[in-house]
Amino acid sequence: MLVNLSCLTAMAGVFIKSNLLRVSSAAIRFRPKTTYVVLLPENPVDTPEDNVLLRTDGLPQFDQLTPEKCWSGIGKLALEYESRVWAVEEKARNPKEPKTFDNIVGELDQLESPLNTAWSNVKTLYTVKNHEMNTTAYLKIHERARKARVHKFQSFPIYEACKEIYVSDKNLNEAQRRVVRKFLLEARLNGIELSPDKAAIFTTMLTKLEGEKSVFKKKVIESTNRFSYNIQDPNIVKDFPDTLLKNMAVERSRYKQGPWVITLQPHVYSSFLEHCPLTDLRRNTYRACNMRASNHISKDLSNSIHIEEIRSLRGEQARLLGYENFTQMSMETKMAGSVENVLSMITSLLAKAKQAQKKEIASLQEFAEVRGFDLQLEAWDVDYWRRKQKRHLYSYDEMHLQEYFPFEHVFVSLLELCSELFGISFEEIPGDQVSKWHPDVRFFNILDNSGDYLSSFYLDPYQRPGEKLQTRLDSAWSLGCRSRSDIAGTLPIANLVFNFTPPVSEEQSTLLSFPEVTLLFQKFGSALQHLLTTVPYSEASGLTNIEWDAIEVCSYFMQNWLYEPEILHRISHHYESGLPLSGSSIQELIASQNHMAGFDLCSELYLAHLDIQLHTSKDYWLDTVRELWAIYRPFVLDKYDAHLCSNTAIMADVWAAAYYSHLWSRMIAADAFQAFKDSNEDITEVGSRFRSTFLSLGGGCHPSEVFRSFRGRDPSPDALHVLCGLSQPKQKLPQSN
Repeated sequence: MLVNLSCLTAMAGVFIKSNLLRVSSAAIRFRPKTTYVVLLPENPVDTPEDNVLLRTDGLPQFDQLTPEKCWSGIGKLALEYESRVWAVEEKARNPKEPKTFDNIVGELDQLESPLNTAWSNVKTLYTVKNHEMNTTAYLKIHERARKARVHKFQSFPIYEACKEIYVSDKNLNEAQRRVVRKFLLEARLNGIELSPDKAAIFTTMLTKLEGEKSVFKKKVIESTNRFSYNIQDPNIVKDFPDTLLKNMAVERSRYKQGPWVITLQPHVYSSFLEHCPLTDLRRNTYRACNMRASNHISKDLSNSIHIEEIRSLRGEQARLLGYENFTQMSMETKMAGSVENVLSMITSLLAKAKQAQKKEIASLQEFAEVRGFDLQLEAWDVDYWRRKQKRHLYSYDEMHLQEYFPFEHVFVSLLELCSELFGISFEEIPGDQVSKWHPDVRFFNILDNSGDYLSSFYLDPYQRPGEKLQTRLDSAWSLGCRSRSDIAGTLPIANLVFNFTPPVSEEQSTLLSFPEVTLLFQKFGSALQHLLTTVPYSEASGLTNIEWDAIEVCSYFMQNWLYEPEILHRISHHYESGLPLSGSSIQELIASQNHMAGFDLCSELYLAHLDIQLHTSKDYWLDTVRELWAIYRPFVLDKYDAHLCSNTAIMADVWAAAYYSHLWSRMIAADAFQAFKDSNEDITEVGSRFRSTFLSLGGGCHPSEVFRSFRGRDPSPDALHVLCGLSQPKQKLPQSN
């Protein structure tokens, strides 16, 4: 399980924002409380004059940054950081030293800035210049920084000092209490209170768990790569989009002529099911995907035993730390707080989603039959007929829609919306005044309405194949480049990195698909939470220290504006005529986003409940799958379906007993967004309150309290029902005279 509260994990080249419990169990190295391990850097004599990574006070000098400077710079900063943490540790051990927040925790927070800023710059280089900073090099640097940073959370003297501060200092404000609690919880989940015998078992168990997860992932990759099927007949692919044909073509330069190969790679598989006209071919491909790493393929490649072993080891980890099961342990770092609250949300959402799903499948069956489909719909048929029905109902044409979303107009409109909502302004700094990693990169300052400087961000919008990291076609990142810390005197900087298609000329802006517009709004919402934080401590500012199930709230909140006709009218702008989308087109676009929303929600609810059940009960995994599938899914479970054997997110990645977090964040975001529609206040007043709560308080206040401060009550799933089109909005009561 994930037990480190603040380090950033890189797994197979995919890195994830730093938050509560976002480090895999492999990151934990329990060591005796009285010994130190000093890891010397490769080149400890670097200075800020000859290594730009060490210049952490001003803006990063990305144009001078190299992998070699990253390695030696992180080595030097890590060594300095460790030595200073040890000094704080000695202070914590000294009975004559006062144990106060400023004296212990505040001093540690001040030490964070140089190492964290440098580490963030390394992550940026890895993302935007992956051809120079490859995964192997990055992981070595990442591990060096992680080892340095993790020690303060595993220090027994610091832990004891934090316990004393938490109990005895009655003057701690909310943000300070949250930071101290983070130290305590981090240490406890790392096993700091275990006896030596149990600590040894704990370490051995975590090592074994990491090994099982690694084998699980390898078997998924190998079984995924084993499947391929050649298509020679051009009639099968005649209606395939060019992007899919290029991804399937044996020779990309001859993608129109073929032959073509079906694979289970995500960018091929999902689009293939949407466009393949042959039922048998869809069924075989669907089965191949859901048979991966199961006994249906090969006993040598089966993950069935590993599923049970991973579940057992996670349960043992939780019990050693004093919890009934792994799910209960996971709730320590979640806004939901308990399994009961999670199941309550799932049950509430399922009631309306299942009703909608039943109607949607019946409608889809009728639609398919009218067009000559004479079979009962199965799971492998849904994507194909759904795409056709969506286009029929809403005249949904992605290529036509793109013409209305030129990047520059959408981006400027997004900045204007944020300015109006949150009382801020944006100032673009000329490119020759800022060090950048590529000419396409832009740099912006964010100012308060009073003109005071708040923060800055880089924008890197376009694809650079072979240069940028791209884990999938829509890869995008909102990265913290520097955190806020009043003690260290630093204000936030963020990096927004996308993979949009570059413009064909200087005169014409890139045209965005609607999913790309959505992605832009999502990532900007995430960045705003980093950029507008007012929490003065880096251990809790911005996105750091936010509970997992609340980490995506601001991302979904900004996305929700795209369901508003006024906003779609505002951001749409035909690249030639300059006209916005018509009112009818906007209504169709909004409706199309909720096409088969009940089916989609039931699918997410199934995985969320399955994840919780797997880490709560001891029933055999396949029995649990069969039981829950019958509740949530509209089709009989195929006899060859063993989808859990290839679900790395739940079984081998960071979402164990946390998969529900996506839905929880959507629920909170929908409820928060509804405040803008329900309120009789001016929209800027509601926006100001949102900024002073969700965007300001970050990890310095429990998200439940953040929500109550904004909404004046606890959250409800009703707004998500409305947003997904599963129920009608309540009518406002007329105002009394």
